[in-house]
Order: sequence, then structure tokens, then C-alpha cells
Amino acid sequence: MVAIREAFGKALAQLGEINKDVVALDADLGSSTKLTYFAEKFPERFFQCGVAEQNMIGVAAGLAASGKIPFAASFAVFVTKRPADQVSVSVAYPGLNVKIVGAYTGLFNGRTGASHMAIEDISIMRAIPGIVIIDPADAEEMRCAVNAIADHYGPIYLRETRDEWPEIFTKGCDFKIGKASQVRNGSDASIISSGVMTSVSLEASEILAKEGIDTRVINMSTIKPIDSEAVIKAAKETGTVVTAENHNIYGGLGSAVAEVLGENHPVPFKRIGIRDVLNEAGTNDELLVKYGMSASHIAEAVRDVIKRKSN
Repeated sequence: MVAIREAFGKALAQLGEINKDVVALDADLGSSTKLTYFAEKFPERFFQCGVAEQNMIGVAAGLAASGKIPFAASFAVFVTKRPADQVSVSVAYPGLNVKIVGAYTGLFNGRTGASHMAIEDISIMRAIPGIVIIDPADAEEMRCAVNAIADHYGPIYLRETRDEWPEIFTKGCDFKIGKASQVRNGSDASIISSGVMTSVSLEASEILAKEGIDTRVINMSTIKPIDSEAVIKAAKETGTVVTAENHNIYGGLGSAVAEVLGENHPVPFKRIGIRDVLNEAGTNDELLVKYGMSASHIAEAVRDVIKRKSN
């Protein structure tokens, strides 16, 4: 298992060797976001902005307007809530080529503390027009995503998880912005997941397979723009959908999938995620269980939607 933040830092440093326009901005958390890899290689292209995220976004906007490709990173709670106005006015409105990186996303930050867990970052960024949102499932997909977003012109919000999680794409990945990837085929139900919840969803599918339930697992790493075609196809072919996300169920992946289903092909549907409650600190395994997001909880949700389909 490889920490997704490690993959981000190393991928960005490698990208810096290839593309001299890539620059990095830090809010005094480089050792956590792993911007330190870039800073060590390219100190002249690394800007330490300090604990001033609003200013950092403004600096990133200025660099982008000058033709650079800025990656501005901090903890997700700090880089989405604090500078939301600057992101909207200085980055999104002019459509500047700024890459905002939010680290320590969702619940799974070990024992960092509840105040550092971003459970609403996607909903904040998703509400701002023109911003692409990406939540890689593992280290390999993160490596692919870093290169893809550098080639994509326009504002992007990239989620970066703290801890080690199982690798899914061990032999490379065919990552494309706006496209989902099916990581397990199935005909009885569909689980659409994002980020590290994809590995938990695969674990749930193994539990269900032992019961004779054939579950499709779709990794929706691009949450905005969502791959509507993949959502509709899954709904039509399996008749049920469960979403799993490391985020509040309001405004994130579950909301995005619900919107697609509601407008195109309603089916029995259930969301797995943080159910609009304030979170607590703990180990990742403890939090998965406490907040009803473990593989067994996902499997139970699948059983429930299948039962509703048969009725």
C-alpha cells in the first residue's frame, strides 16, 4: 500500500522536470501535502505563502495569468473554506489555470483531529461554476491524475488522502478527466464510489459475492463533471445504485449521482457517506464503522436496494 499524498508529491516533482511552467505554492504544510519533493528539486519555482490561504489563491491566480501552471496545496479544510471567495472571484470567474490541492480529505486522517477533517470540501467547490473536481482512488491513479490535470486548461480541485490505502490500479490506469472506470463487473447492483472508498467498495463486493450477489463497482474519480453516461448505463443494466464517498452525503458524489438518476433513470438508490453529522477523531477503521461506511455497511446498503428493486 502507498500513501496517496506520497504519490502526489513525487508525481508533481517529476512533472516539474518535464514542464518548466509548473510551480508550487504552499501554506506552511509542505511536509504534509508532500510539496517538499517539488521544493527540494525546484526551490526557485516553490513559493512559501505561509498560513494565508486566501492570499495563496490570489498569488496562484496571478501566476496563472502570467502563463504558469500553479499547484496550490494545503489541508482541504483550509484551502476550500477559507478562500472560497478568492477561488470564486479570482480563479473560477476568469477561468484561470489554477490547480488547487486539498490534502487530508474526509475522515481518514489518522489521529490528526476532527477540526482537520474535510467533510464538505467537495460540496463547496462543486457549487462554484467551472471547477473540475477529482478524487483519486489510489496512488497510481493519483500519479495519472497529476499529469492529466496539468494538460487540462482551467481550474481544478484535486483531493489528496493522507494515509496508505490498497492499490487498485497496480498495472497503470487509463485516467481521463470526466470519465469513470469500472473496476469490477456485475449485473445485480452497482456501487459507484470515489477516492479511497473504492477499495472499501471492492471489499463489499467480495462479501456480496459469497452470497451470490454480483455487484458492479465503478470508480468515479471525477466528481465534476460527472460521467452521466456511466451512471445511467449502470442504472439501466443493474437496476440499483449505491454510492460510497469519504464526504458528507450532501453536495458530494451521492448528490451528483442522485441528480443524474433523478433526471434520467430513477432506480432504488442509497448513499453511503458521512450523514450530515460533525465528525470525531479516531483510527480509519474505527471511523469507517462509527459512521456506517465500512464494507459491511456498503454490502447491507446493496442488499437493501436489491430488495426494493424486487418489490
